[in-house]
Amino acid sequence: MSDRVELVVADGVAEVRLNRQEKLNALDFGTFDLLIEAGQALAAMPGLRAVVLSGNGRSFSVGIDLDALANEGASALSNLAARTHGDANLFQQVALQWRVLPVPVIAAIQGHALGGGMQLALGADIRIAAPDARLSIREVVWGLVPDMAGTVLLRQLVRSDVLRDLLFSGRIVTGEEALELGLATRLAADPLAAARQLAREIAASSPDAVRAAKRLVNAGGAGASDRDMLLAEAAEQQALLASANHREALQAHAEKRPPVYCD
Repeated sequence: MSDRVELVVADGVAEVRLNRQEKLNALDFGTFDLLIEAGQALAAMPGLRAVVLSGNGRSFSVGIDLDALANEGASALSNLAARTHGDANLFQQVALQWRVLPVPVIAAIQGHALGGGMQLALGADIRIAAPDARLSIREVVWGLVPDMAGTVLLRQLVRSDVLRDLLFSGRIVTGEEALELGLATRLAADPLAAARQLAREIAASSPDAVRAAKRLVNAGGAGASDRDMLLAEAAEQQALLASANHREALQAHAEKRPPVYCD
């Protein structure tokens, strides 16, 4: 796509890589536009099965480029209340789009994920972090609040008191503490290698079933009732069972599965 955001697709797996290594992948307004462009391209891409979101170099992203904010912020931030992308503005869409993308998105976090960089990672379905990575909802330190859908995404991941702790203090946590708090899904010495392996495993599964599973999880995260979720489960399963392609795949899987013996 660009020297700032790389997009590579192979065998149904896309990799979106931040590439401002000299700035530790700080996010400026050009990068925001490119991330939106990447998300739109992936949403329309046939055959897509999984996405890996990463940052080249030493860090995932240290967050907003404060120099760019000072130089370009007045015009870019003049009307944040405008809904330019459905329920979201452009900056919120940068993070939120990964959560609503039809396929699973895995973020690989090394070095830093601070402020806007952390919110970008929160949009992923799964976050794999290095044990010594440093993560923070950092905005309060800069006299700001998280405004890239961070509060929407965080409330699905952590307890209310943990959310308040992170928002009010802006403190930095390691990958190990992030796992305990719910900010990280798992740890790996090489997060990108682990994310790529997981993406390949997901890509080997039924794409229809994986997409249906993500729709169900997203529906549950919206606060649906048990009744609504039970109906949604049944509807997704019915649609899968009615698909000729899915029935053939199910039959092929059953024929390869070894017999189960019980005492």
